[in-house]
Amino acid sequence: MGKVVLVTGVARQLSGRLVRRVMREPDVDRVIGVDAVPPEHHLGGAEFVRADIRHPMIGKVLAEHGVDTVVHMDVSGTLPGKGGRTAVKETNVIGTMQLLGACQKAPTVRRLVVKSTTSVYGSAPRDPAVFTETMPPKSLPRGGFAKDAVEVEGYVRGFARRRPDVAVAVLRFANILGPRTDTPLSEYFALPVLPTVFGYDPRLQFVHEDDVIDVLLLAVRDPERGTLNSGTFNVAGDGVLLLSQTARRLGKPTVPVLLPAVTWVAQTLRTAGVTDFSPEQIRLLTHGRVVDTTQMRETLGFTPKFTTAGTFSDYARSHGYGLLPPERLAHGVDRLAALVPVARDQT
Repeated sequence: MGKVVLVTGVARQLSGRLVRRVMREPDVDRVIGVDAVPPEHHLGGAEFVRADIRHPMIGKVLAEHGVDTVVHMDVSGTLPGKGGRTAVKETNVIGTMQLLGACQKAPTVRRLVVKSTTSVYGSAPRDPAVFTETMPPKSLPRGGFAKDAVEVEGYVRGFARRRPDVAVAVLRFANILGPRTDTPLSEYFALPVLPTVFGYDPRLQFVHEDDVIDVLLLAVRDPERGTLNSGTFNVAGDGVLLLSQTARRLGKPTVPVLLPAVTWVAQTLRTAGVTDFSPEQIRLLTHGRVVDTTQMRETLGFTPKFTTAGTFSDYARSHGYGLLPPERLAHGVDRLAALVPVARDQT
């Protein structure tokens, strides 16, 4: 008998893609897709079970299907369809607690893979230049998805202590972008004009949605040497981009906003339904965040196909450019930058 893999949150496009890829793995016998709402996309022959992970029913699903590998993808900042912040937090935190409780009681479970985020490090003015997996944040996230992820990881560590026989991999993804991504940050980049925080030009990292699927598959597979793919891993493409560089590559103008007025702008955008400009996203677009990926390469053995710049370029090509041609905008900014030292010398 091959492996039986259960994937949560399959109503989302990214999870659906993962299910279809796992179905093609030669050592996988069955894939069980779980979500509270039916997916609108096909699951490639996987079995769909309509179940809310916030309820104890998820334990019955694990037992009935003899699941040995669980991929927890149902940790996100939004829910498919309608669902406010309360429902999102309940799914992230309460749902994870119920799922881990069910995994603890299921003797067949041997591997757990959890989708997390580099948002657990927060974004603060005195952050280190680069975060490693062992570094605590200078300022813990105070709310939103980032705080949920911190709580989720805490529960996962507790589970790992209670079930040392289970290989546990926590993948902290940088901001995910690509042709199909639908996240608050991708919605921000889709705006015709990008509001920025006056006086700040944060460093950003991205990971391509294709690399997300590939590294999840790697974590699901049985390692050749022991439990090599157990642990916590930052996952991001090589390099960084400044926010100003992303605007230039999109061909979109920016509107610098004084920090005290940013909250008002964010509320206006949320009220208009344009994008979910959350406080944690404001902090990211103010202070930025960069993580070290040494463990991803050396321990997990994964090298992304896309760099941060390559990921953003693929996103830009698929979503279209702004009113300003990127090449002309970049040329104009470079000329202006070249004139600045000349003007200083003449004064």
